[in-house]
Amino acid sequence: MQEEGRWGEVREALAAITPICTKYDSNGVDLYFLNARTPEGDPKYYRSIRRSKQIMEIFDKEARPDGWTYTGTRIREILGPYVSNFENAVQSSRRADNTGIKPVNLIVITDGAPSDDPESVIRELARRLDRVDALPHQVGIQFFQVGTDKEAGEALREMDDGLKDVRDMVDTVSFNTLDKRGVKKLTADGLLKVVLGSVNRRLDRIRLEELPPGPQPQSPGGQSSSRYRSR
Repeated sequence: MQEEGRWGEVREALAAITPICTKYDSNGVDLYFLNARTPEGDPKYYRSIRRSKQIMEIFDKEARPDGWTYTGTRIREILGPYVSNFENAVQSSRRADNTGIKPVNLIVITDGAPSDDPESVIRELARRLDRVDALPHQVGIQFFQVGTDKEAGEALREMDDGLKDVRDMVDTVSFNTLDKRGVKKLTADGLLKVVLGSVNRRLDRIRLEELPPGPQPQSPGGQSSSRYRSR
């Protein structure tokens, strides 16, 4: 994400949705950059962000992204420990719906094709969640493309197709998808619509699973329809 326009586009969108997210989660949001590391070489992150001003300040001081796009590695670093904690909590409580661990949504914003294999990482996380009967909305990952790089858009489409046989926990939005909707850039409204739509879809699945056997009602209008990781 080397162009200032894209960097600013992501910064503005995340700054706008942060106070909305924190209205519903007092813990705030966490922000990760793909290649940001501490002096010791550990993954760098910002936790419990609650105000738009904090997002702006972080983006202003962080170096512009450069280098390889190790998307899968970063997803494993972020969600691997979360899933491990969830597995341990299920083992202790004996119930996946009584762990006390809040569901998480990971928003991944990128302008380039991945340099590694995020599909395999997501597939393994999905299998682990299935083994402990995690609720459909326990983990969600939303990929957004910023910019018009064709390889990045194609990579998102291929990943979306490749994950159709695992639990429904991933949504991808390429530039072509946005362009068809008449949207020329990433916006807070676009982010929220996709994230909320995916959460509602998974919650609807839980409600349907809880219904007794027999004819099931249709929701009005048919089917319905936070951590950030930035490239």
